[in-house]
Amino acid sequence: MIKKYYLLSPGPTPIPDKVLSVAAEPIIHHRTPEFSNIFMEVTEGIKTVFGTKEDVFILTCSGTGAMETAVVNTLSPGDKVITINGGKFGERWGNICKVYGVVYKDIILEWGADFTKERLAEELKADPNVKAVFATLSETSTGAIYDIKGFGEVVSGTDAILVVDGISGVGAAPCPMDEWKVDVMVTGSQKSFMIPPGLAYIAFSQKAWKMVETSKLPKFYFDAKKAKKNLGNKTTPWTPAISLIIQQKKALEIINGMGLPKLFEHHRILGDATRAGVKAVGLGLLAVNPGNILTAVKVPAGVDGVKLVKTMQSKYMAYIAGAQDPNKGKFFRIAHLGYMGGFDIITALSALEMTLLDLGYAFEPGAAMKAAQTVLKENWQ
Repeated sequence: MIKKYYLLSPGPTPIPDKVLSVAAEPIIHHRTPEFSNIFMEVTEGIKTVFGTKEDVFILTCSGTGAMETAVVNTLSPGDKVITINGGKFGERWGNICKVYGVVYKDIILEWGADFTKERLAEELKADPNVKAVFATLSETSTGAIYDIKGFGEVVSGTDAILVVDGISGVGAAPCPMDEWKVDVMVTGSQKSFMIPPGLAYIAFSQKAWKMVETSKLPKFYFDAKKAKKNLGNKTTPWTPAISLIIQQKKALEIINGMGLPKLFEHHRILGDATRAGVKAVGLGLLAVNPGNILTAVKVPAGVDGVKLVKTMQSKYMAYIAGAQDPNKGKFFRIAHLGYMGGFDIITALSALEMTLLDLGYAFEPGAAMKAAQTVLKENWQ
């Protein structure tokens, strides 16, 4: 039997054929009017997805590079910040701050747990010297989504700024930067933006830009002032990933052509179908407040979680993601992000059922697909 590869991970995500095809076009020089026009069109398109009137800067790096850019351009050594740590990527905010000598209070949550705006208000009230709150829209390691709108309401009433990792969430879940009072937003290209890894995007509010002007942390490649100066000349301070930016132009035609409300609804339907499917075979969700970006599913008792993921990948070629340390083997993650459709969910659940049968888990075969099909059929347009 020919085995076909199914990419069902929360990054990288599948790429539309017409986006892939433009990468094969001849390369052009980046210091030309031709590229500048493409570059500015992409910049404006990303601003629409961000929901901001502020400048968006395109960085040639992964999302972590944009996270580091957010830290080094707004803070100075010894500044106090709060990091909301609900998983591997919330934890990363603290790791970056630590490297640069920023004093951070790491609020460690149980993986999958929620964090309310009321709790954040209490933390800020307890220490009015906090300069920034680092949060995550969608915690990719757990599938949880957080109340960024509520966080913005709280932080905007203080001198602190709200910095949000929107790497897996922006474009798949509502988070309008300006309306929700987000001061720094970062994201990456390989999630809902539907192109390969290699680009990251960042925007600063006017409140955050005042901190950029006084920041004393070391920076060179990730210097936002250099990026802003060059954006004024319709270019970048360093050699950009030309082909990726051209691919992003094509992908943005799909994204902005569909419109964000329909795109959010699309992700909601896929999320509902996935959750219905796993619940139908007796599996539980990890996140208290699960998002529509991916679904983290608890491994049932008696089943080897590591073997489950390996079997889906090696035998059925369905590339879901396992849990990261320290929870390896305790749950697995099925993405429904970016260029995925309803039948991708059916494929994922079919491979999951076949794997569970291989591993001796008892359930009614076909129940997951049937439950997902019901959701998809009710919402099919």
